[in-house]
Amino acid sequence: MFSTIAWAQNAAPAAPSLMEQLFPFAVILLIFFFLVIRPQQRRMKERDKFRSSLKKGDSVLTSGGILGTIEGLTDQVVTLQVANGVKIKVLRSAIAGGANEELEKK
Repeated sequence: MFSTIAWAQNAAPAAPSLMEQLFPFAVILLIFFFLVIRPQQRRMKERDKFRSSLKKGDSVLTSGGILGTIEGLTDQVVTLQVANGVKIKVLRSAIAGGANEELEKK
């Protein structure tokens, strides 16, 4: 009924080294850096370059969706003309991008 043969067990496998344990995390971090962080940094540089090159007469779109033409600039504040005789002041950081193509559609 019961077998009297004793089966030998294999020796316990060696524990993985610290490098073997950290390698998958390092690969994940590299992938995350190249797919998320690096493109975001590139977009931020382009946005900052655009904001620093603003000049009077440029048509812009704010992050709130307001289209306007730049009437005045300071280091932090942009004065936009949104309609005839209607001017608003917004922070330079609120300028999302150029709006030439949106204004031409109207």
